[in-house]
Amino acid sequence: MDDTAALKKTPLHGLHLSLGARMVPFAGYDMPVQYPAGVMKEHLHTRTEAGLFDVSHMGQVIVRAKSGRYEDAALALESLVPVDILGLAQGRQRYGFFTDDSGCILDDLMITHLDDHLFVVVNASCKEADLAHLQAHIGDRCDITLLDRALIALQGPRAVEVLAELWADVAAMKFMDVRHCRLHDVSCLVSRSGYSGEDGFEISIPADKAVDVTMRLLEHPDVQAIGLGARDSLRLEAGLCLYGNDIDTTTSPVEAALEWAMQKARRSDGVRAGGFPGSGRILSELKNGAARRRVGLKPEGKAPVRGHAKLYADAEGKAEIGEVTSGGFGPSVEGPVAMGYVPVSHAAAGTLVYAEVRGKYLPITVSALPFVKPTYKR
Repeated sequence: MDDTAALKKTPLHGLHLSLGARMVPFAGYDMPVQYPAGVMKEHLHTRTEAGLFDVSHMGQVIVRAKSGRYEDAALALESLVPVDILGLAQGRQRYGFFTDDSGCILDDLMITHLDDHLFVVVNASCKEADLAHLQAHIGDRCDITLLDRALIALQGPRAVEVLAELWADVAAMKFMDVRHCRLHDVSCLVSRSGYSGEDGFEISIPADKAVDVTMRLLEHPDVQAIGLGARDSLRLEAGLCLYGNDIDTTTSPVEAALEWAMQKARRSDGVRAGGFPGSGRILSELKNGAARRRVGLKPEGKAPVRGHAKLYADAEGKAEIGEVTSGGFGPSVEGPVAMGYVPVSHAAAGTLVYAEVRGKYLPITVSALPFVKPTYKR
């Protein structure tokens, strides 16, 4: 029996196969992990030129208040996230996360103010749970609609020049701007954002037009198709969390070093303080700090330290203090990089800790994040 038969396929599945992609199961989808060039070359191409990723497995959701008023949709969603959505300007996007009653993270997401409604992008692995969560908690006030659209990401220093050949106005967009446009005569939604640490764009496309638009972009000599392998190494170098690895229902936003994503309006002294699940713990940690912290980790030598490796305060492995959540080789850094959680007593940059790898305790230095400087257009 073919195990891949049960996997979902994105609208670009056939294109991936035609490009020679190696496909793997990911979040219930058959997805490209790499193409013939390989992960290393794909990673470096994105850092220097422009990489194109299929992220259509993610959920694209419209949240529209039954009243038709944006303000009502924003306040409804604010009851589920510790983020200022009411103050989000039209055509702007903001990072956020659903929290649970214990103050931990159910999923992280991107939230956009579009006209009279919200456009929300959620992780593929949490898509069904997120939809049920929205329906259960704000479905009486809002219509929740999962869109049938493709989503691609064009990332890298050449991305703006490439996309400007199809739509000149894209050059004027700033980081986290979102605009409706026509690409190759197809109505698309473009955000100047992404998850690589590079300048770039995410493009929502009608499913039946996805191959046409994507092939048009891939015709450009600076653009190369990039798989999930390089996507992971790019976001790790950029210090960006992967849900299910670095953040989940055992981590609070403050432990995860995501304080920057919680605006003043929702904090203890803000105009709409609290009112979201787990606000007691989260507001307390914002004021007093958390007991542990997500940090960057730089192993000595060339051997990568992978996720789930235990961290110790000593070279003998007697005092366990934490765990690596993501780790691998950073092609741009030219060495291994990782992230993980340690007590605040060991969270300062330069602190030496040890990771257990195949029975040995390898020295690792706590490092500031990100490992590479972002190139977002502010």
